[in-house]
Amino acid sequence: MSADPISVHILDRDYLVACAPEERAGLIEAARLLDGRMRDLRQASRSAPADRLAVMAALNLAHELLQVRESQKSGDHALNQDLSQLRFKLDAALNGLAKLG
Repeated sequence: MSADPISVHILDRDYLVACAPEERAGLIEAARLLDGRMRDLRQASRSAPADRLAVMAALNLAHELLQVRESQKSGDHALNQDLSQLRFKLDAALNGLAKLG
């Protein structure tokens, strides 16, 4: 698939980004998210240059991503424990039925 350029608007500037057609919606959404975060940071710190706002927004988003990944790992671990307990109970029940039959 070819990557066609798409224009995204972030903090009062337009950027052309090469993007595969199937990734277009995700890129637009990511640009909106980044634009919103940078605007929020600019409200809090009017004097900060755009590159500093971009770095701060990227750090905030990366931190959130790491938190989500950690939460997912915890959820996966809990699910694996629950499945192990269920498998143990199922094995015990099946062994009990085998002894009866």
